[in-house]
Amino acid sequence: MLIVNAYAAPSATEPLIPTTIERRDLGPHDVLIDIAYAGICHSDIHTLRGHGGPITYPQVVGHEIVGFVREIGSEVTKHQVGDRVGVGCESNSCGNCEQCLKGEEVYCLNGNVQTYAGVDYDGTITQGGYSQATVVKENFVLKVPESLHIEKVAPLLCAGVTLYSPLKHWNAGPGTKVAIVGMGGLGHVGVKLAHALGAEVTVLSRTLSKERDGRAFGADHYYATGDPETFARLVGQFDLILNTVSAGLDIAEYVDLLAVDGTLVLLGAPSENISLTALALIAGRRSISGSANGGIPITQEMLDFCAEHDVLPETELIRAEDINDAYERVLSSDVRYRFVIDATTFA
Repeated sequence: MLIVNAYAAPSATEPLIPTTIERRDLGPHDVLIDIAYAGICHSDIHTLRGHGGPITYPQVVGHEIVGFVREIGSEVTKHQVGDRVGVGCESNSCGNCEQCLKGEEVYCLNGNVQTYAGVDYDGTITQGGYSQATVVKENFVLKVPESLHIEKVAPLLCAGVTLYSPLKHWNAGPGTKVAIVGMGGLGHVGVKLAHALGAEVTVLSRTLSKERDGRAFGADHYYATGDPETFARLVGQFDLILNTVSAGLDIAEYVDLLAVDGTLVLLGAPSENISLTALALIAGRRSISGSANGGIPITQEMLDFCAEHDVLPETELIRAEDINDAYERVLSSDVRYRFVIDATTFA
């Protein structure tokens, strides 16, 4: 066993504290990664506070992991010592079901293994990237292109693929009109990606306070959803709407903004149920869908695409001792736009 320093939550109501955790011995298909940077995702906070259901404590979170390969198992063929690599939201799956065989491990029919707060196939609770090192199956380790600034890459492993996957699935590109709902940690990456794909990009945000940023990131249009005239002005405009916010919205209002054959994709998960009439979909042959992050092939494609088009999230680098303050700032929307932890400060 390898003992590494980490930051963990002792309970749902206590701040994160320094601790040590065990990493398993290297198996034949495992990769030992020295973590360089770990991103903070809003779902880290939700998980630790029990919003998604009970978890086992103490818990180390973090599913936006970037680092360097220290050691590889005897049968590893995809990675070498010294490689720049990343790990995202999933760290294992059955590998045998229809979805896994298609490279859609995120939709594993037997239940994928989350990088933290999951139950791995050996029965252990997975511990995430707020730590010095981790051990992961080689198939779930991604290659980080050399051209990407490594200190900014971590949020791509969650936020990046969460937006890239639906953009690709619904064929966003030249000649398509894409709306991004929300200009936060997810939304700002979506704007950059949709723009790089060649789509006409509109941001739908509660206010115009981030309009300058949105346009700098590639938005062609920017509207305030707090202005009731916005919804009247944009009826029937969009081929694809990606909703990145978890707050409850009047979904019917957004469905009305879809063109014929348009799709509204839910990426955030509000606690309230969706309510709208069937006619809202039937009248325009419109659809509502959802999308998780993405399997390993699409995640690697996203990283390569970001390298080719110089797409990176806007980040603020912090030390490990600043995590609890960062959580409070995330909850008050006081970050533009993602926090990344310098993992060397876990020492």
